[in-house]
Amino acid sequence: MPPRTYDREFTRSLDGPIRTRVGFDRNANQVTRFVVQLEYHHDGHWQPVVRYDHDSSGGEHSHDVTEEGLHIDVYRDGGKHTTEYVSPPLPAKRALDRAEDHLLNNLQQYVSRYKTWHGIRE
Repeated sequence: MPPRTYDREFTRSLDGPIRTRVGFDRNANQVTRFVVQLEYHHDGHWQPVVRYDHDSSGGEHSHDVTEEGLHIDVYRDGGKHTTEYVSPPLPAKRALDRAEDHLLNNLQQYVSRYKTWHGIRE
């Protein structure tokens, strides 16, 4: 499934075969939807490692950080492996900032775990 598109999107290449992807939609001054994702280039494709997301639309697969809190989806073997909760409910803009900070503070741990799970050696 291709990634969803957002009004504003940024991809930042990091050391080696990793990158972060951030996307968000705004309505006036309010963040209505976002994704912060760490990706690893493996098997010829960018694979999700971890993903933080928010969608206030109330759709079937949406997660509203203002009600549920900020969480992180952890991926293994191309699918969602588990969900870890990061914080209690908070405004979407603060959750977006918190997701970016949390990812940068835990980046090496997530990359290391992904490489171990997938048998990737330097």
